[in-house]
Formats: sequence, C-alpha cells, structure tokens
Amino acid sequence: MVRKIIEIDKEKCNGCGLCVNACHEGAIELIDGIATLISEEYCDGLGDCLPECPTGAINIVEKEAAEYNHELVMKRMAEKKKSSGCQSGHSGGCPGQRARTLERNVQKSPSAVKDTIAKEVSNDDVTSKLSQWPVQLGLIHPNAPYLDNANLLIAADCCAYAHGNFHNDFIAGKITVIGCPKLDNVNDYIEKLTEMFKANNIKSVTVTRMEVPCCGGIIHAVKTALLNAKKIIPYREVVIGTDGSIISDL
Repeated sequence: MVRKIIEIDKEKCNGCGLCVNACHEGAIELIDGIATLISEEYCDGLGDCLPECPTGAINIVEKEAAEYNHELVMKRMAEKKKSSGCQSGHSGGCPGQRARTLERNVQKSPSAVKDTIAKEVSNDDVTSKLSQWPVQLGLIHPNAPYLDNANLLIAADCCAYAHGNFHNDFIAGKITVIGCPKLDNVNDYIEKLTEMFKANNIKSVTVTRMEVPCCGGIIHAVKTALLNAKKIIPYREVVIGTDGSIISDL
C-alpha cells in the first residue's frame, strides 16, 4: 500500500539517538551508530521523531510500504519494557544518559586498604603516557608530523574516565585521537579521518568505545574513513563497560 512513512538520510545522521527515544513505536534503532528504521510495520508515519533530529536527517515521504501493525508494535513494546535498552523512552531511556552509581569493592583490612592506595598512586600508575597535543579530532591537522608511521588510538572520550588504567593499557606508545560521536557530527569525523588516513602511513588503528549504543558512531566513522581512503590497516576494536571493564577486544 502507498502511505506516509519516515525516511532516514544516513549521510546526515550523527548518531545522537534522540529519534530513538522520541519514537513511541520502537521503529528506530541505532545500528553501527546510525539511526535505522528496523521495520516499516513499526512506523505509523506521524513523525514524532522529526522535531528531535538536530541534523534534519529524517523526513516523511509517501511511498509503497508495509501497513502499520499496531498489534505487532504493542507486542514489541511489551517485550522491550522487560529490558533497560536504549531503543525506547518507555524502557528506561538511553544507557548513555541514565544516571547510576558505580559501586567499587574495597578491602576492609586497614593494612590492605593502605597497600591498595599506595599502589594506586604510585608514579607508574599516574604518569601520563600521552605523546602529542592536541588530542581532539577536530583540532588535529591531517598532516601533523606525528601522524606519519603512527600507531593510532581513536577513542570515544568517556573511555579514559571509565577505564582506570587507560593510559597504560591504550595510550602508551600510540598517537591519541578522541571524540564523542553522540555530541559531535559523525560525518565531520569521517571527513577528517579520511584525510588523515590518506595523508599518512598509519601502522595500526585501535578504536575504543563505550558499551552504550550511541557510542557505535565512532566505529562507523573509522571504518567508513578506511574504506574512503582505500587503506587496509591492522585494526583493533575494544568495547569498555560503564564500570570500566573491558567487554570485548577484537
């Protein structure tokens, strides 16, 4: 049937996730950091998501599409309420914005606590491993001399705050580039990274992101830039939990 339905311009999408929470039918999800209509049957075509999009990536079009299925949507939303995912405002909101307190286990023995504190503040632990400046992707020149022959770390900026030993585990021996795919324009990231990959002989790329779905935009930006630059570079991808643990290392 011909009806009104949303259409998402993936080139304009910055992966902010605001449309995901605005859609009461759960029709939109972030896939690889990009808003995606997962089923035509979930979209009622009313466009509650349009006002939330800061980049104008969503439009209402009239075209041949599957009929909106309210019964299927209700079943989906009932299932989603059982979880705390980031796909709907009805299911607890986005994990990237949900407030929580992280509890840390502390040994009760005074001597053990003293030893632990001493270890945590030792010179080896607190010495910065940063080897260049600036670090913000938007401020780095694609032809900066330290980029050539670099082992490149591209990090979602929350990673360094979540993972306690981030300097030793990831920054040491690498050129560091940071950014936030939720707050910045992912297309700008793609353009800058493409220039960097084209202009330099990058020896390896390590990407670290947080576990929250909106952070996937940084992975999308790096992979797209590599394709645009037509470069095959040794690649590592690490996902860090909000508690600082390493969830996956590929």
